[in-house]
Amino acid sequence: MKRFTERKTEKYYDSEDKIYLSFWDSKGTCHFGLFSDDENHILAAENLTNFMIKSAGINTKSIVLDVGCGDGEGDIQIVKKTGCKLVGTDLSGVRIAHAKKKAKQQKLEPLLKFFKASATNLEFKDNYFTQVISQSTIYHVHDKIKTLSEIYRVLQHKGIFVFDDLIKPQKQISKDAQKWVYERLLFDTPFSFTSYQTQLKKTGFEIIQAIDVSQHMCKTYKKLIEVLQDKIAKEENTKYHDRYAYLIKAYQKTIKATNKKEIGWAIYICRKPGHL
Repeated sequence: MKRFTERKTEKYYDSEDKIYLSFWDSKGTCHFGLFSDDENHILAAENLTNFMIKSAGINTKSIVLDVGCGDGEGDIQIVKKTGCKLVGTDLSGVRIAHAKKKAKQQKLEPLLKFFKASATNLEFKDNYFTQVISQSTIYHVHDKIKTLSEIYRVLQHKGIFVFDDLIKPQKQISKDAQKWVYERLLFDTPFSFTSYQTQLKKTGFEIIQAIDVSQHMCKTYKKLIEVLQDKIAKEENTKYHDRYAYLIKAYQKTIKATNKKEIGWAIYICRKPGHL
């Protein structure tokens, strides 16, 4: 398996952001979703954000950190719904610039702030945040153990950490999965559904709930394939059609890999214990 660096990941998302915005969601809600019915992928993504709000107990008294905020759309939703204070960080300077612009336009400052930062080096005080959330981010980080340690450090005692991440259900994967899933997204992960929980406990977290939501990822990709096929058929965004065709194939390969348990998606709800 190839090894990737944060710099490569940063360059990838800086360059690909405009393409994702062209078909996934023009506002920037570009992450997997939880489906309660046959709603579209954008509503399903909002369902995930609402799930995190409820699971983390975010309210007007909360000071929240979002690790890997992307274009900030999820954080805008959270601040509008709860009135909390929130800080979003992301490795992509392009995405942080978009997030800052939207926060200013919607007059959400000073409740909502965005910073370009690595998840392995969170420049915040110990025990500062009441909750930490993260959506489809940590699998990109080359040092996941350091990231979990940093999140633990900046989270208050009895604070809640809610996040989703990609997992590797089995160590042996096909060349197709390696090429179309892992190498396409510039990542690898040592964590299965259960070994991730082991590492979280080793870091110091108490696990409240762990949920395998792999089939929701498949459904997200199925919806996106339909969107991409429709845009090609209607001759929308023709300059991206070659890329759209590539992504359709990649998403089909990812669904196949998920069904073969070569890749998965999980949600973890954790707590940092109080003082002993």
